[in-house]
Amino acid sequence: MRFLRYTFPALLAFTLLATFAIAQKKKKSYPKKEFYSGKPIQALIVTGGCCHNYLYQTFALGSGVQKVANVDFEVVHVGGKGTSAMIDLYNDPDWAEPYDVVVHNECFANTAEPDYIRRITETHRAGTPSVVVHCAMHSYRAAEIDDWRKFLGVTSRHHEHQSNYPVKVEKPDHPVMKGFPSDWVTPKDELYIIEKVWPNTTVLATSVSEKTQKKQPVMWVNDFDGTRVVGTTYGHSDATFDDDVFIRFLARAIVWTSGVEEAVATE
Repeated sequence: MRFLRYTFPALLAFTLLATFAIAQKKKKSYPKKEFYSGKPIQALIVTGGCCHNYLYQTFALGSGVQKVANVDFEVVHVGGKGTSAMIDLYNDPDWAEPYDVVVHNECFANTAEPDYIRRITETHRAGTPSVVVHCAMHSYRAAEIDDWRKFLGVTSRHHEHQSNYPVKVEKPDHPVMKGFPSDWVTPKDELYIIEKVWPNTTVLATSVSEKTQKKQPVMWVNDFDGTRVVGTTYGHSDATFDDDVFIRFLARAIVWTSGVEEAVATE
C-alpha cells in the first residue's frame, strides 16, 4: 500500500475544496419532471432474444421515460436473436447491485437451466424491484421450475393474434394507474393468454380476447416475497413503444417499483 504525504497548507486547501464540493452537491437540483424530479433512479434494461425489435424498443423506452421521470438507464443487450441463451450478466452474484430497478424485456423461451434462472430470481427476491415487459412472460417457459413465473406474478405460454385491444383499468387508484385513460386502445399488439395469476398478484388492467371473449390480465403488480414487480404483456410492436400512454405507464411503473419517496403524479 502506498501512502501519500501532504503539507498542512495543502491539506487545508484540499479540505476546504472538498467541503465546498459536498455543499454544492447537497444543493444540487434536478430538471423538473412530470412524474419524478428527484435524484436519478438507476435503472438497468436487460434485453435481447427473438421476435422483436429490441434496439428500437430500448431507445423508445429510455428516451420516452426520461421525458417524464428522472431515470438514468444502462442497457445489457445480448443473447442474439434466438430463443435460448444464458447471458454472462447473471453469472455475477452482484449483477443488480448498482441499480434501483431492473427492466426485463428479454425473450429466451427455451432456456430452462434451473440454477441459471434462480440466479436471476434470487436477486429480485433479495430486494431488487423489476418491471417485466411482454416476452419476459414467455422467457424460460420451457423450465420445469416455477421460480421465474412466481417472480413475474403470472404464468403464460402462448399468445393470440395481433390486434388493437381496448384496455379496461381494474384498479384506477393504484399509483401505477393514476391518470391512465379509461378508453385506451393499444396499437397493433399481441394478447397473451394468462394461465395462472399467482396469489400475490394484483391485476391492474385487462383486455378481452377476440377469439374467446375471455378477460385476460394485461397489467399487474406482484409482491415477490416483499419485492415490487410491475408487469405488462403488451410491448410486441414498435408502435406500442411509440405510444405515449404505454411509455407513461412504464415510467410510473419504474418510479413506483423503485420506491422513491416522491409519489407518482397524476395527470
